Formats: sequence, structure tokens, C-alpha cells
Amino acid sequence: MKVGGQFLDGVTNVYVSGADAHAAVIEYRKPLTPQQFNSLREKAKELQDKRQASFRARRQRTSNSKSPAWTAADEKALAEIRAKLASFQRRPASPAIAETATLQVTAGGEAAPGHREIRLGTPQGLSNPLTFCIGQLPEIRKPEAQAQNGPPGRRPLRTNEPRAAAPVEMNITLPAIVNGQILPGGIDRYRFPARQGQKLVMSVSARDLIPYIPDAVPGWFQATLTLYDGKGKELAYSDDYRFHPDPVLYFEVPRQGDYVVEVRDSVYRGREDFVYRISISESPFITSMFPLGGPAGAETKVALSGWNLPATNLSFAATDQPGVSAVSVSKGKLLSNHVPLARDTLPDCNEREPNDSATNAQTVTLPIIVNGRVEGPGDWDVFSFRGQAGQEIVAEVYARRLNSPLDSELRLTDAAGRQLAFNDDHEDKGSGLNTHHADSYLRAVLPAAGLYFVHLGDAQHQGGPDYAYRLRISPPEPDFELRVTPSSINVRAGFSFPLTVYALRKDGFTNEITLALDDAPAGFSLSGERIPAGQDQVRLTVSAQAAGRKEPINISLQGRAKIGGRFVTRKAVPAEDMMQAFAYRHLVPAQELKVAVTGRGFGRAGLQLASALPVKIPVGGAARLRLGGLGASYLDRFDLELSDPPPGVSLGKAATTERGAEIVFESDAKTSKAGLKGNLIVGLVPARNPAATQKAKKQANPRRVPLGTLPAIPFEIVPGN
Repeated sequence: MKVGGQFLDGVTNVYVSGADAHAAVIEYRKPLTPQQFNSLREKAKELQDKRQASFRARRQRTSNSKSPAWTAADEKALAEIRAKLASFQRRPASPAIAETATLQVTAGGEAAPGHREIRLGTPQGLSNPLTFCIGQLPEIRKPEAQAQNGPPGRRPLRTNEPRAAAPVEMNITLPAIVNGQILPGGIDRYRFPARQGQKLVMSVSARDLIPYIPDAVPGWFQATLTLYDGKGKELAYSDDYRFHPDPVLYFEVPRQGDYVVEVRDSVYRGREDFVYRISISESPFITSMFPLGGPAGAETKVALSGWNLPATNLSFAATDQPGVSAVSVSKGKLLSNHVPLARDTLPDCNEREPNDSATNAQTVTLPIIVNGRVEGPGDWDVFSFRGQAGQEIVAEVYARRLNSPLDSELRLTDAAGRQLAFNDDHEDKGSGLNTHHADSYLRAVLPAAGLYFVHLGDAQHQGGPDYAYRLRISPPEPDFELRVTPSSINVRAGFSFPLTVYALRKDGFTNEITLALDDAPAGFSLSGERIPAGQDQVRLTVSAQAAGRKEPINISLQGRAKIGGRFVTRKAVPAEDMMQAFAYRHLVPAQELKVAVTGRGFGRAGLQLASALPVKIPVGGAARLRLGGLGASYLDRFDLELSDPPPGVSLGKAATTERGAEIVFESDAKTSKAGLKGNLIVGLVPARNPAATQKAKKQANPRRVPLGTLPAIPFEIVPGN
């Protein structure tokens, strides 16, 4: 396989998550810079002139000529230069994937099928993770195409005009998974024989492999799937599967013969990272499930709908852990797609029809989770309950987050029909792959004792057997989840590395959260390990005092907070902060939080904060912080930079004292706000000498690699004098 990226110099190792899968680096290539291209072109011209002069001398039979002799070494050098120049013309369209590493991946006999994560290891540490799939069907790889980008500076095709070369077609045998990529304007077709009566499921993984592309609109590879008969007649088409961008087709073969499946981008875009996997087989595929969950600690019985299923009624074993897990079914040795199944600690019940108005509303007793369906277009499900004056209630829908196509809408009314609260869409940052947060959430205080009604419908006026939901109606249940980014940590021994931890607060939970490493090896520590009350995120640092390790290790974080008079602990889920379509950001879960320790360390004790914490910075004033382990010689070698500071806070000049180094934080009187708390992250980068500074000014994007950061510095903005 080939991986594209940036800053991969010196890549030597590959790390694959999960058991019994290994990988090695076969080749690394870095594209030529324009300066290197011009230098090679001049060298090629010199060699061509030399060859012409030598051949001319031979034709004139002037053996005593001063013309240089053309040698086999010259011929080899010219061929190598031409190959490099040609590769410059075929370089990837995006600089983000300009460097490439070719890997050999081996999956052993005990390797479970499913998604894995691959990270590259370089002298600078670990890369971000990429999805790699271990399949259960024979794998086919389309021959690699070459991008035709033309002269330097020309952009690849990005229009919706299908001005492409003729479609590429391959013959394949089923069942199979086909691996390919779409270049600008590209169309790939695969011809296969099929028998009458076969029930084929054709599913594409594209956005599933690379969830978000930051510099493209749409912000992912929007694959389309078209099926033709052997004569070219279109039989079926799909450009998505419900709200999932990746298309799925189900086809029962009407007669024996050849068929052709076609994949392309919906607007004929393409480049090297528009990769896909097409699975074509008689594998089982779950399209819907009811109910969408059940109580924790008990067996959950569900009814399934879909294609090629082994049964339509199944039971999933009990688990004591509430939350959402992925489940699947198998038919023979073939596994189905995975679908989410929710388990909760609240009592639940099933919706009962008719309940489409306040006059025939289904009566429920709080707290409750209702498993229901919006049965058809225009259907509303109404639930009544008795409340008290001043009582606070929450109504929340779980549907889109549980793979239901329902786009819910919630209303709370009193006995007179007056609307007290309404919600359509509610964002859940923990649902990193959803771009339409279609699940509803409302929270309200009841004005008086009496009867109240919760109305649930589909905002798009759709409905049917697949439009299932779980509706929670209860008093607020304060709680929190945690996400930590990035999922690959690169820390130099004796330094620190910044992380961002996001608190996904629920039902009005505002308390402070204390963070800690969970069973980390000796030598690792956190600094700034508190998310202040009422804040949704904090930047902190992880430090490694041990010398560089040969292999990365997995670590985990957890948060502890007081809820309802007792302490609860929640694990932090590793995630990647991804951008799509130039603007929108998503926290996409990762499988591992992996850390690589590099370098020889920074003294025995490393860098230390030697002043009282938190640093209290007065509005319009300054505060000093003393550092241990950082002396005058280090201040000559490093520049200090404040990373993403809060509004109004800046870094003053560092100085040395008898007791060590001292740095100054300054607060602007106009933009600083008293009461703000958090952590300051100070990075250390190699200091530039005057000659290097002048050289950097001539570069379009000068880059200095940080050696690390100081431990996170807790701060508080206090009123000025």
C-alpha cells in the first residue's frame, strides 16, 4: 500500500493497531522542490549537450577531437534525472499528500477482520492514524493510475464537467473487495459474471476510510455507484446510503450473465487520496433494527431488517456497562456491517399506537426511555406525564446517532396546548462523523403542577419502519464524556507535549473535572490537569522524563468529577481534530492514544515550574514565573513561544536570575477578562541566528520544528490594581 503525507523524512517504522497485523516500510519518496527541478533540468541539458557533442565527434571521425567521451555512467545519470523530472510532472495534486511511503502489510491467520489504524514512525515521532481494513473476502487492487497534472502550478480538474479519459474497466470474479482510487474526472468500471438468483450487496467504503478532506467541497470523496447489465443498460444507481455518503446497492440477479459496476466522484473530482473499497458479495447487511437499545445488565432482543440475514430476530448478550456499542451478525463465515446498539440504566418501554395527539397520548412515568418509530409521513408520537411546579425535565432523542434516518423534532406543551419548549437539531460533539446533528434535545422548567405532553415527529415529514428512536424523558442527569486530541503524541524526553481535552457536558453539568493518567509507565506525568468549572476544554501537557524509548506505547487518560454528591470517573476517548470543507471541525474517535518518546532528555529532572501556581495575571499588568532546569545557556539556544494564548495574554521577555530562568506573562487591559482560568502552553523552538533569520524571510513558509513545550502553566486572570 502507498501512504501520502508531509514531513515523513526518515520514515522507518509502521505501527498497526490490533493483534496479528504487521507492516514494514519498503520505499520512501519526497517530491522535488521547484529549485531542485530547475537544477536537475539544467544538469540534464548539460548531459544532453555532452552526448550530442560526443556523437557529432564520432560521426566526423575526429578521434583527436577535444569533445568529451560519452560513457555508460553518463547515460545512466541522464536516465535517472529524466525519471526524477517525470515524477515532478506526476506529483500529487495536493501538497498534503506529496511525500509517499510504500508499505508492506501482513495480516496473520488470527487477525480479526475490521478497521485498524496505521501510523508511521519517523525520527520526529508518530504520524496521525489512517484507517486500514482487514477484509474477509478476496482482495483485488486496480492498477495504480498516474495523475496528469501538467506543468507546475496547474490545478487538477475540480469541475463538475466529465471531461475525463475513457472509463477504466477490469474483469473480476465474485465475491471480492476491489481497492482503487479516483483521479480527476476518473471513472472505474468492473465487469463480473453473476448467476440468476444471487442476492448481491454492493457497498462502497470511501468516506469511511478518510472521513474528512479539509481542502475539498464536499469535504469528502462523494462516491457514486452505478450498476449496468452486460449491454450497458443502467439497472441501479446510488450516491449515498440514507444519510451516509458512501453508497450501497442491493441487487437480486434476474438472469445469468455479465454485469458492470461503476464508481466515480459525484462531481468528477479526484486525486490520489480519493481511495475506495467496493465489496461485492452475498454478505449479510443490516438496514435497520428495533428497538435501538435496551437496559444495561439484561439481554437485548431485537428485530432486524436487511439483506442476506441469518435470522430476523436475535438477542445480544447482557453487559453491565451502559453506552453505545457496535454489533453485527454473521452468516457462515461472512460478517455483516456493524450497527450501534444503546444500553442505559433507566427503565424503558415500547411506544404504543395510536398516540398521535394529546387526546390519545401514551401515558409514561418519569424517568423513562421509550423505544418507538415514526410509522409514516406526518406521524407524530405523543407522550403524557404529570409534573410539579418548578420541576426540571429533559427530553432527548437518540436516532441519527443510532443509525436511524429519523430527523427528529421535539415539542413540549402543557394541558392547554401551549408550547413551552421546542428543538429540532442539537449538536453532539461526541458524534464526530455526523455532519447533520439531527437528534433533538430540550430542557425546561415546568411552570405549574399538571399534565404535560412531549410530541415527537420527523422534521422532513418522512417515516416508516426504519424510522426508529429512543426517547429519554427524565429529570436532568448531569454527566460528562471526554475526548483527547491528538491521538498520536510525540514528546522529547525531558520536555512536554500539549494535548487538548474536551469535556462533553450533559444536562447542565458544570463542575470541575480532574484529569489523570491511567496506569501510565513510570516517568510520565500530566501538568495543568484540571478542566475548570463551566469550561468545555483545556490544553494540558504530558511529560516524559525517561530517555527515548525504542517503541511507542499506549496510554490512557481519565477524568474524575463530583456529580450528585459522589465522584464518578470517565475515560477520555482518543480522537483526531479533523477539518472538512475548509471550515468545519469534527472530533473523530481513534482506537488508541499512542505516545512516542524521542531524544536523549533534558537533564536529570527535566524542566520544572518553580513558582506558586496558578500564575495570577492582573488585568493590564504582568506576572512572573520561575523555571527550574532552564538556565542562561538554554535561553541562548531556544526561543519561547506562547501557543494559542487566551485573549489579551502575551509572553514578555525571558531573563535569567540567580535561581534560574524567569518568564513574564502580560495581560492587556482592554481584551483580558478577570476570572478566566486555564493553562498556558509555552513552546521551545531552536533560536535563529541573524543569518538564518534572513534566509527564513526569503522562504514562503519557513518552518521551525518545536523541540517541545514547558509543562502546562495554570493561570488565572485577576482584577488589576
